[in-house]
Amino acid sequence: MKAVNPKIKPVLDPGFVPAVLWNREFRAEAAGTGNPVPFVLALEQRPDSVSVYRTSILPKGHHDEHLNNRYVERLVKFLLWQKGGGKIYVAGDDSVAGHIRTVYSPKGARKFDSEIIGEKVYGHPIEVESCSMSAIPAEKGTSMRLGRNLDGCRIGFDLGGSDRKCAAMIDGKVVYSEEIPWDPYFQKDPQYHWDGIIETLKKAAEKMPRVDAIGGSAAGIYVNNEVRVASLFRGVPADVFDKRVRGMFLEMKKNWGVPFEIVNDGEVTALAGSMSINENAVLGISMGTSQAAGYVTPDGCITQWVNELAFVPNDYRPDAPADEWSGDVGCGVQYFSQQAVSRLCGPAGIDLPAKMPLAEKLVAVQGLMEKGDQRALKIYETIGVYLGYAIAQYSDFYEIRNILLLGRVLSGQGGEVIIAKAGDVLKAEFPELGDLIKLRVPDEKQKRHGQAIAAASLPVIGGVRS
Repeated sequence: MKAVNPKIKPVLDPGFVPAVLWNREFRAEAAGTGNPVPFVLALEQRPDSVSVYRTSILPKGHHDEHLNNRYVERLVKFLLWQKGGGKIYVAGDDSVAGHIRTVYSPKGARKFDSEIIGEKVYGHPIEVESCSMSAIPAEKGTSMRLGRNLDGCRIGFDLGGSDRKCAAMIDGKVVYSEEIPWDPYFQKDPQYHWDGIIETLKKAAEKMPRVDAIGGSAAGIYVNNEVRVASLFRGVPADVFDKRVRGMFLEMKKNWGVPFEIVNDGEVTALAGSMSINENAVLGISMGTSQAAGYVTPDGCITQWVNELAFVPNDYRPDAPADEWSGDVGCGVQYFSQQAVSRLCGPAGIDLPAKMPLAEKLVAVQGLMEKGDQRALKIYETIGVYLGYAIAQYSDFYEIRNILLLGRVLSGQGGEVIIAKAGDVLKAEFPELGDLIKLRVPDEKQKRHGQAIAAASLPVIGGVRS
């Protein structure tokens, strides 16, 4: 296969191999053989939810046949963290199916994915079944018509890694909002989390005559208000997590006695953006402590997908930066978060103490940017190139007309550089997308209240989910 050669290279990371270009080059080579092998992946989330992805791979005996395994493995990785799936059906090549079964096993190279997506979300290791094309299950999808409810007295909250935000809202008008610092990541006792969240809810409740509904968001995977995976509780031992964290929000719902919904923060971010611009087909991307994402469908629904783009592969070089949690390389968290800024300080020639917290490193780089420091400029230009190619990659998997960009990494002049550079990549490499997709940033009102309003709007008062 021809080497991938991006038209625009990140100035601090010239070895970057954009996943979107590698995948397109692979598919072009398969098509060029004249007899590409049809290949299908079906990921089953639940009996009523199956996502199907159809592509082609190289035929047997082709000199690059070994690349089939890499193409499909990275594709599976993306789909798992985009949509989820406890069982994967593979049709088209039994040997590739066997490779996926080995890699995504409890002892395989992707044991992290098997544990998190398989065991923690679906209750068992990921299952991989090789089957015929005729045995591939039909695509079935579910989305949720949560949100856009503004009636009554509502509380909205968002739980972040460095602060928890909360707002009280009466008939769509914010009457109170507050950000409270906290440090949840490595707390071993979940009582810390419980007390902090309850304190926040009570402060908001005091500003209204009553509470009719509560909606919240946080990083992680939530199924019907049950915590399946959440970085906020990463310090809690597994046995304690099962006993006291998994049902935490169900217990809060019972105690407050009102409609109560909590979903992934990325979904609420996207919903907030959609409500603000009055448009759908929105992919929200937040660059902060990690990378969060969410999606509003063309018909205005949020999905029950995973949408954890922090773990999807964006860089296909073998020696790409590794995520310290999953151990995998080239994944979004190392390119679209405070970790990316910290990682690029060295190549930029910015010497900061190794033990300095990531948030403080970001502040330091932002300060340099405000002074016109060219080293800081290069960091933001590099992240912008990453983003441009990632948006093109995401468009292969999502129907997108709007990209909502937010998070602390995008604050200030550096954020403007990131967005401009991403636009340059789209225009130069993917002109069809440059005309189709609008890159948007929230206005000041949305920054202050948008997330809380969207979270508060999740529950239906006096009704049920549609």
